[in-house]
Amino acid sequence: MPLEFHQVDAFTDQPFAGNPAMVYRLDAWLDDALMQRIAAEHNLAETAFVVKEGSAWHIRWFTPVSEVPLCGHATLAAAKVLFDIYQEPAKVLDFTCLSGALQVARQGERLQLDFPVRPVVPVAASLQADVERALGQPAQQVLALLNADGSVQELMVVLASEAQVRSFTADLPALAVLPGLGVLITGAGERHDFVSRYFAPSIGIDEDPVTGSTHCMLVPYWAERLERSELSAFQCSARGGELLCRLEGERVKIAGHARHIASGQLML
Repeated sequence: MPLEFHQVDAFTDQPFAGNPAMVYRLDAWLDDALMQRIAAEHNLAETAFVVKEGSAWHIRWFTPVSEVPLCGHATLAAAKVLFDIYQEPAKVLDFTCLSGALQVARQGERLQLDFPVRPVVPVAASLQADVERALGQPAQQVLALLNADGSVQELMVVLASEAQVRSFTADLPALAVLPGLGVLITGAGERHDFVSRYFAPSIGIDEDPVTGSTHCMLVPYWAERLERSELSAFQCSARGGELLCRLEGERVKIAGHARHIASGQLML
């Protein structure tokens, strides 16, 4: 059984930059274990699967080792595929997922994500000390996105400068044992309002090139700190990616380019 796939570099207008994602548009869901094996075979940060359900697209995202509740760059990639490859006529695509309702709209040459705010809170002093030991340096702040049961879903570390964010060398085994899916580091930017990097070795992602979902945490934080609702962001991984962000109440708008670079068939 052949399945058609499409690879998109998200948050860039150039090939081999931004964050690559694989996209499958399915007529019906595959078995969860099979989707996980497909994602492992592609071995990208995320493989997205979409199925039309009513007027919306149900979207699911898999890293090489697990399903995740929210992913920005693979949603941008999926919208690029639906708009350009499958000729979706709508100007706005509605998605449903584990994290609720999402939208992607055309915005000139860019696509704009409409995602929920993901508020963070300061962590306990003991956890901050654990995080600083794993990073090998002090932090201005350590915050966390919490699950409904109070456990840590993501960690967010604020460093003193862009230079510190860029020069950080991750001790991946040390980061992997911290609670949550991954560790986000951020600092005030020089050419952009803020910069960031994201590491999630415990779910098979040593460093994610550009992460849309983390900006649902970053944008509310930096909007309050800088007293501005419109912000420019840069994720300074080796591939790098630029994001134009806006805070609108309980929603975060994240705009970026996407470049379709490959298509093929998976033979099952």
